[in-house]
Amino acid sequence: MSAGQLPRWVDFGLIPLINLAAAFLVSGLVVLLIGENPWDAVKVLLWGSLGYGEGVGFTLFYATNFIFTGLAVAVAFHAGLFNIGGEGQAYVGGLGVAFACLALDRFVPWWVTMPFAILGSALMGAAWAFIPAWLQAKRGSHIVITTIMFNFIAASLMVYLLVNVIGEAGSMQPETRTFEAGGTLPMLNDLFPAAGFGTAPVNLSLIIALIACIGVWLLIWRTRLGFEIRSFGSNPTAAVYAGISPVKTIVITMMISGGLAGMMALNEIMGSQHRLLIEFVSGYGFVGIAVALMGRAHPVGIILASVLFGMLYQGGAELSFEIPAITRDMIIVIQGLVILFAGALEYMFRPLLVQVFAANRPLAA
Repeated sequence: MSAGQLPRWVDFGLIPLINLAAAFLVSGLVVLLIGENPWDAVKVLLWGSLGYGEGVGFTLFYATNFIFTGLAVAVAFHAGLFNIGGEGQAYVGGLGVAFACLALDRFVPWWVTMPFAILGSALMGAAWAFIPAWLQAKRGSHIVITTIMFNFIAASLMVYLLVNVIGEAGSMQPETRTFEAGGTLPMLNDLFPAAGFGTAPVNLSLIIALIACIGVWLLIWRTRLGFEIRSFGSNPTAAVYAGISPVKTIVITMMISGGLAGMMALNEIMGSQHRLLIEFVSGYGFVGIAVALMGRAHPVGIILASVLFGMLYQGGAELSFEIPAITRDMIIVIQGLVILFAGALEYMFRPLLVQVFAANRPLAA
């Protein structure tokens, strides 16, 4: 371990825990300022998210969305790219899911529709990420700016399509018709009744998300393409000197990232809502950035961070119900503090820890 470096258990374990503790400490002070007991708030939040089967089910449902969007951001991170377009890519991925379900749900069972929905969501998300990737690789356009702009384009495109093209005939709502049984994923409570998830919408897409985590790990750390992605992200100049094509790396990485973001639509569209509707993404793409940062762009860390944010979403809803003084807006503040410390202030405690470990490092003989 050289100067300025930290042991892996500190970098990947201790620092995220310190950041999380700092976020909850500040959140506790906010709760205290409004005259409520922070300890009572923590107990309600934990009980609401993990204290009973249905709460656990909702926590895992939200976590599924964060796994997909967190993986999308992480893959781009490894290539030194900052994909802010997860919202738009997931939005357009919903079109791929909806097209497959609307075409097949009346003719085949769900397990036949599912592979087409997975493929459709991934292809649509990848296609939406392709243009920003090409603009970055060939024209030098900054990937952050183009992906943000494409989020707004995706939202406008979805409104147009749902109102004028694929919306249910005779309905004033901007949404498609409800899918038949052949276009809906089974709930985990139906597959595993002993889990006791009750009416929580956690569904088979959770298993798909976990499989995607394994796939990303294999891709990044066990394939030649993954080595090229990591090499380009670590040192683009050296990577080009070694014969790695920057255009190929940027485009392929961003398309994989967009495909993973697009697959988030499986959970919401085919697993829960059973129709394509406006604003189903609900900010999951942006939270995926914090998930990837907190999880150190590693699938295992992303799973843990996703469960944490799932707890904040579900436990926060219970908290605002049980303690009315802690409004839903306050829950958003708490979530924002976690994102702040996990993202913008991620390295706040690193210099101090580097000094501590440097002072305790034995001198070389």
